[in-house]
Amino acid sequence: MALPVFGDNEFDMFGPLEFPMLDSENDTTTPHLDSSSEPDFGFAFNESNFSDRLLRIEIMGGGRGGPSSGSNPDAEGARHHKKRREDNNNNNNNNSVTISNVVAGAEEQVLTDMEEGEAMIEEASSGDEDDDATSAPTRGSESFDYFRVNRVRELHISSPILAAKSPFFYKLFSNGMMESVQREVTLLINASEEAGLMELLNFMYTNTVSVTTPPALLDVLMAADKFEVASCMRYCSRLLRNMPMTTESALLYLELPSTVVTAASLQPLTDAAKMFIATRFKDITKSKGEFMSLPLAGVEAVVSSDDLQVASEDAVYELILKWARAHYPSLEERREILGSRLAHSIRFPLMSCRKLKKVLTCSDFGHEIASKLVLEALFFKAEAPHRQRSLAEQEAASASVHRRLVERAYSYRPVKVLEFEFPRKQCVVYLDLKREECIGLFPSERVYSQAFHLGGQGFFLSAHCNMDQQSSLPCFGLFLGMQEKGPASFGVDYEFSVRSKPSEQFLSKYIGSYTFPGGKAVGYRNLFGIPWTSFVGEDSVYFINGILHLKVELTISRSTDDAE
Repeated sequence: MALPVFGDNEFDMFGPLEFPMLDSENDTTTPHLDSSSEPDFGFAFNESNFSDRLLRIEIMGGGRGGPSSGSNPDAEGARHHKKRREDNNNNNNNNSVTISNVVAGAEEQVLTDMEEGEAMIEEASSGDEDDDATSAPTRGSESFDYFRVNRVRELHISSPILAAKSPFFYKLFSNGMMESVQREVTLLINASEEAGLMELLNFMYTNTVSVTTPPALLDVLMAADKFEVASCMRYCSRLLRNMPMTTESALLYLELPSTVVTAASLQPLTDAAKMFIATRFKDITKSKGEFMSLPLAGVEAVVSSDDLQVASEDAVYELILKWARAHYPSLEERREILGSRLAHSIRFPLMSCRKLKKVLTCSDFGHEIASKLVLEALFFKAEAPHRQRSLAEQEAASASVHRRLVERAYSYRPVKVLEFEFPRKQCVVYLDLKREECIGLFPSERVYSQAFHLGGQGFFLSAHCNMDQQSSLPCFGLFLGMQEKGPASFGVDYEFSVRSKPSEQFLSKYIGSYTFPGGKAVGYRNLFGIPWTSFVGEDSVYFINGILHLKVELTISRSTDDAE
């Protein structure tokens, strides 16, 4: 019977192992093939006639939440099992090899031997004379029943087929050590990994899997990551991307271990999951309750989005703080999560100075981190407006995951404020609006600025598209409003200006005085004295590089000063 053809060469299943690595996540010299175009060796799966090794799978009783999800206790448990089996092997010469035998070279082999030596000393000092394969060491008071083997499965395997799909098996079968020529290979796995591993082994022969649900495919994907089968990771990722996305499934994908989430083959899936969650919670005001129940990975996806619809970045800060306090009651844990994970998603340079002052005194952030974040924000605010836009554009064009300078879809537009105490209390407020934002105001919309303060009182600006009372034509209006909370009356002197071509200097449009009753506004329905079409036209003198630059100077009136 003719042997199967692998690539352009025939191979002998029982001859020396000399084959190329065909499927590595980091292999840049060999193009990745679509799994459907690769050879189907399904006829050889678990068939002794087409196999050169026996794979012995020892299945432990632990579940998904056990040590395997930590810092790699699988390898630690395997080392202890390996040591005991090697002790037995020296007596009965059964030629078996465990997962921890896989080493890349002599230096790693020496290191492995040292670790085993330490384990042997540790066991000797414990006085444990039992050396059978199911006994386990103890570490402090922690029980290691997790590592007790409950069942064993045996499969006939072809080392060339497995090695061609997996760098892990390639290294195991061709590292030049004694185990590379032994006939029996032993793997130690958790009970929760069994189904995924069996599907993975079948995939390595047939290029397909039989499971169709997201949880089952994730089990296969986890096994593929563990045993470095990149083609299976790509295959499972593609299947999952083609399934209808739900909030539950998207969170499953985002909560995978970091080593899996960052794999190149999984990037399209995790990107799709992040986009789904970000879109699902885009209007955060309508889903605050659901947002508060999201896990950390879901919160990161939401607050990292440029399209998040919030009143201001101050609101994002307050929302993240509220979520962290609810999910991490311990101050130490909360500081760790905020500092290492969530602070990157808060765009501190776009927060108000009033809120930045509160960040400095907030105990949820360590003083050093808070000072650094606020200082960076203030340096950005000190930049000239054109420089701020340039920095934001550079960041938007980069591949940066954590945006700090790009504005979101804020309900209230950010403003830049300069405050003066002498000779009179005064503030100068700069509001920039894009041409697209202004066009979007037609026929009767309005946009509000973030609040700013003078003399302890809150104010805001609002830009409108409204009807000119004389011509009955739409026009651009600008108004200054005072928040309702405050004294019964508050007198101010104000001046509205706009930057204009060709000088590109600020030109004063209106100067006046007004005593505010709480909650009222003052302004001009037609700030420029021209129809809407002339204001937004391509030849408009008020848009410089597509930006409308508005300035309002606000000074507390002498009568109010005297009253204070």
